[in-house]
Amino acid sequence: MQAMPIAHHGEQPAVGSSMSGYPAAVLCWLLSAGVYIAAKWVAPEMPPWGLCFWRLTLACAILLPIVHRHHGAMIGLVRSRAVEVLAVGAIGLTLCQGMIYHGLNDTDATTAGIIMALSPVMTMVLARFVLGEPLGLWKSLGALVALAGMMVIVAHGNLTTLLQLRFNPGELWIVGSAFSWGLYTVLLRRAKFGIELLPMVVLLLGAGALVALPFHVWELFNGERSALHVNGMLALAYVAGPGGALMYYLYNRSVETLGASRASMLLYLQTMFVALLAYLLLGEGLHDYDLVGAAFIVAGIVLATVLKPRPSPAPVV
Repeated sequence: MQAMPIAHHGEQPAVGSSMSGYPAAVLCWLLSAGVYIAAKWVAPEMPPWGLCFWRLTLACAILLPIVHRHHGAMIGLVRSRAVEVLAVGAIGLTLCQGMIYHGLNDTDATTAGIIMALSPVMTMVLARFVLGEPLGLWKSLGALVALAGMMVIVAHGNLTTLLQLRFNPGELWIVGSAFSWGLYTVLLRRAKFGIELLPMVVLLLGAGALVALPFHVWELFNGERSALHVNGMLALAYVAGPGGALMYYLYNRSVETLGASRASMLLYLQTMFVALLAYLLLGEGLHDYDLVGAAFIVAGIVLATVLKPRPSPAPVV
């Protein structure tokens, strides 16, 4: 969600990979979409940083025994590069998720899902500046078109709102979350921590929980205490279990069979699932500006990820 799962770009599918990876990936993004619904549902009963802290903590606790064979490598990485692990976990899990939960207090889950679809485009732009990866004409044009779509959604299709800089704070939180995810992905690729994907996820979940704890304590000191009833407990159980630990595990399986690139491209299913679940469970509908903005974002994604520059003709020797 949200804090979406972690892909190590450049990984190749395991030998003998098959169509079996697609059901795992589709279920992963369906469970991830459900987190938006659960977070919207639990918002009246749990403050955003509290939800962030408990989701990360419980998901980490569930997955920790599963990666027991990697505990030595994980401990070694923490000892040698603790600050880096903490920083990457803070950006990609604490800030990304906390901003989404804040934003959902003031905007629809559907709108949040559409804005988060910008994350891969933001990642490509940030990779240009942080990693020095070439952007190229089509990627640059795609990023601009997708950015226009985001502005349409944030301004609710109103040019006056855009010119006067009067925006819904909820949608600005979601934009911040999408940016955090893009930065996190780039920093993770640059760090090259060198351990397998699922143990790395567990470490970053733990790091994210540690960073979220002081934010949650601040909420408690300001009287924003959790008052969970049955619905809230069910929502928290979902975001930690099926929407947390199981989602990350399924993503890891899909990367093993499909490769990181193909598994990550299926992320766009999340936006569709969020809209569908929000309609069925929350009674939300798509606004006109959502549809227009989504069209721009899809066009930008196509330009940035599908179209390739024509190869230059080989020189005559």
